[in-house]
Amino acid sequence: MAIETIFSKIIRRESPADIVYQDALVTAFRNISPQAPIHILIVPNVLIPTVNDVTIEHEEALGRIITVAARIASQEGIAKDGYRLIFNCNKNAGQEVYHIHMHLIGGCALGPMVSRFLQNHLHTMP
Repeated sequence: MAIETIFSKIIRRESPADIVYQDALVTAFRNISPQAPIHILIVPNVLIPTVNDVTIEHEEALGRIITVAARIASQEGIAKDGYRLIFNCNKNAGQEVYHIHMHLIGGCALGPMVSRFLQNHLHTMP
């Protein structure tokens, strides 16, 4: 059984958050520790701890996360210049809240994320 998180309370509006979108499947709210000018978390309203816990029953909600991200990016004025969508899965990826969530990040040049990692670490990989 999954443990309830702060996101569950935000979804039910029991904890304060700057909610920018909510429907029957997903909720989107501004990150309290933004890493860019626009940093919004989009979560399914049902508690799914990690990407590893996703099942076919979750497809509709997870698809909605993507369409909501595109809608919010347009509303926030970052769709044309670009934005990044990120899911973290478990501790080595930096997941801090175990309620699956997607980061919508933009509003500035974000640079090449993966290529920078590869340039710095490829020579040390087995």
